[in-house]
Amino acid sequence: MSIYGFVINSIMLGVGLAMDAFSVSIANGLHAPDMKGGMKARIAGTFAGFQFLMPMLGWLLVHYLLETFEQFQKWIPWIALALLLCIGGKMIFEAFQDDEESDGDSERNTNKELIIQGIATSIDALSVGFTIADYKCHMAFLSSVIIAVVTYIICQTGLRIGIRVGMKLAKKASVLGGLILIFIGIEIFVRGVIL
Repeated sequence: MSIYGFVINSIMLGVGLAMDAFSVSIANGLHAPDMKGGMKARIAGTFAGFQFLMPMLGWLLVHYLLETFEQFQKWIPWIALALLLCIGGKMIFEAFQDDEESDGDSERNTNKELIIQGIATSIDALSVGFTIADYKCHMAFLSSVIIAVVTYIICQTGLRIGIRVGMKLAKKASVLGGLILIFIGIEIFVRGVIL
């Protein structure tokens, strides 16, 4: 494979893998329309980090623990569904709380929530380890870096879209964001279990 083919293939993998993270970024932007730049970078960076980590982990599993990975793979849609249902439900619940009950902080994405979102949106990227299994370690690493950069850019775009729409929708935006997360969880589940 030429270097151009390798880069284009990695970019396309990045775009495909980043779609769930893009949708969750929109939901996060809807949930916190006055989000600051540092928080946007943290969210996009978390998603990019997991999108880097999961293909590399998948590559390692393919090369060293293939049988274990194949047994674990059937649980991926269930894990993503559970994580996104919890986060989406929490966002919807918070939208119906009175302002006095909320903590007043519009940047509610705690480290724990970001990690859960990162895992839920990137866990299917473990399977990419199969598609890059014939790469040498340095090529798998470079491909994962490209996937992470693409994910970061796409997530920043999703956050900006969510923030713009969230400013117009006010409290309804958190409900919409929660519903988006729940829908993504169901979509990952259906794609992984039924299709």
